Amino acid sequence: MSHKDLNAQLTPVTEYFTTTLGKIFLGDSIQVLKQLDSHSVDLIVTSPPYALLRKKDYGNADEQDYLDWFRPFAKEFQRVLKTSGSLVIDIGGSWLPGTPTRSLYHFKLAIMLVEEVGFHLAQEFFWWNPSKLPSPAEWVNIRRIRVKDAVNTVWWLSKTPWPKANNRRVLQPYSSAMITLFQNGYQAKRRPSGHDISRNFKTDNGAAIPPNLLALPNTDSNSKYLRYCGDEGITPHPARFPAEIPEFFIRMLTDKGDLVLDPFAGSCVTAEVCETLEREWMCSELEELYLRGAIGRFDSDRPYNGKTNARNWYRISRPGVLWSATEEPSKLEQDGGRGYRQRRASAKQKESA
Repeated sequence: MSHKDLNAQLTPVTEYFTTTLGKIFLGDSIQVLKQLDSHSVDLIVTSPPYALLRKKDYGNADEQDYLDWFRPFAKEFQRVLKTSGSLVIDIGGSWLPGTPTRSLYHFKLAIMLVEEVGFHLAQEFFWWNPSKLPSPAEWVNIRRIRVKDAVNTVWWLSKTPWPKANNRRVLQPYSSAMITLFQNGYQAKRRPSGHDISRNFKTDNGAAIPPNLLALPNTDSNSKYLRYCGDEGITPHPARFPAEIPEFFIRMLTDKGDLVLDPFAGSCVTAEVCETLEREWMCSELEELYLRGAIGRFDSDRPYNGKTNARNWYRISRPGVLWSATEEPSKLEQDGGRGYRQRRASAKQKESA
């Protein structure tokens, strides 16, 4: 959902699309929220516009205005959620203008939601996108003074310290090392780290409890949604998150028949997941263009093309895989790369002289 003008007048809300389980609304989500009964929603899972340095087509508030813009939504989230419900926000970070240093806006958002609005931080998650291109290009590709920014923070907040949840809903395959341990056995003892590994550790439960790092590439290129947009000549939403992000939390935090809300719906990924998992759902979006494509997610003539194979999942390489004990490729920039462009321009002038 976009918010191109913080002072723009609210547009009328209209019911855009419905199924037996859910509804999509066209219009400002704050109006949709105000129409909902208090304590009526089991889960809000969404990816709001980020406070980015560079403006995007889908709209985003300036960093300094972001908390003021988000505050009315936060208060409505608190009101409509059931006591046992949760709020899940996928939010990317930002860089300060002209410098290779980070904004704190997404941390300030979490603090505001807890200290001002009254939410509890149940747990922070991190979505690692292995397919993310190196960015920001100036600091990563050109001056080489930062590594690529490939992780989003996902805040899981709740109205009570004890929201309903069950991690058995989101188990993942055991690692090859764990499978070997089951096969060969191990000696129960206290490890050097101080952890006491008991005999119960060897119990094979069929799958592992996942970490709070979600490794999901954003490489969708042939989904039902994209095929529908292509056939209808519709420009796809430029900032879609993979379906497994909302699905992870919908599975862990809701039961069939529960109500899930996405107030910044975009292409309505959350709605498609809810439809598949038999949850009731509501979505709202300000840009009709994105909803024209979103209804393709519910087109029964285009079958779902399958999910990621369980064997083809991502692991993070150890940091030292390519390190050498004797060689380092280049010297450090003593000024942190600040004068890199001037030095490069000067070197090119000398070469051409």
